[in-house]
Amino acid sequence: MPSSTTIADRRRAFRQLHDTGCFVIPNPWDIGSALYLQRLGFKALATTSSGAAWRHGMADGRMSVQQVLVHLREMVDATGLPVNADFEGGFADDVDGVARNVRLAVETGVAGLSIEDSTGDADAPLRDIPTAVARMRAARAAIDAGGGDTLLVGRAENFIVGRPDLDDAIRRLQAYAEAGADCLYAPGIKTREQIAAVVAAVAPKPVNLLIGFPTDLTMGDIEALGVRRVSVGGALARSAWGGFMRSAQLIASEGRFDGFASAASGVELNNLFRAP
Repeated sequence: MPSSTTIADRRRAFRQLHDTGCFVIPNPWDIGSALYLQRLGFKALATTSSGAAWRHGMADGRMSVQQVLVHLREMVDATGLPVNADFEGGFADDVDGVARNVRLAVETGVAGLSIEDSTGDADAPLRDIPTAVARMRAARAAIDAGGGDTLLVGRAENFIVGRPDLDDAIRRLQAYAEAGADCLYAPGIKTREQIAAVVAAVAPKPVNLLIGFPTDLTMGDIEALGVRRVSVGGALARSAWGGFMRSAQLIASEGRFDGFASAASGVELNNLFRAP
């Protein structure tokens, strides 16, 4: 259940997590999943735009900024852990709009937030670097105006939007670091060589690695590559949806209930959510 830690405490603890070693920052999609992850001992959480959208019956990227702000405050209030916000592209086309929305996100109490450089346009899926840098600077200025203790994550979306150019992604991350990003993130990179190249290119700033797929990489391997934090994006939400969909499809198509074999215990869930 939520603790009495202050927002300042959470932000300070979150920054300290990025100083040494490597930690997992899993992505819950609602209060219940956040509470369970806290119970497992994770030190910080991150929201997932896709998981939150699916929870509301929407496609990823379709939530409004107001809906996202409500979700962020809900997640911040759910536990005593630092929360990093998946803030997509800042929900504005212009730098003033990005700055305004980032200020509103900071006011929810998040300990960190990410700004990505994708456009949503399949023909031109990435913003040009000068435009993306201007937006990152606007986010940095908005955070600094509020005290500067919220961590800013710069995301290069090349590998997510079908433009898997590692050199371009690195140029983007380096530019975002210069523009004030505290942590750098190229979701979609997978190989040891790609990971090592990104870590070296932006050192000494910390790198976030997305692991949303089965991999032979262990946390020990990832830490040895120099990564500071690992997130899972919508993978936990997809895992939950996978179990639900398989069970429901068995009932609908075959009239069978075999899918419930791996269901969580109601007693366990009630004990998890029962107030102490």
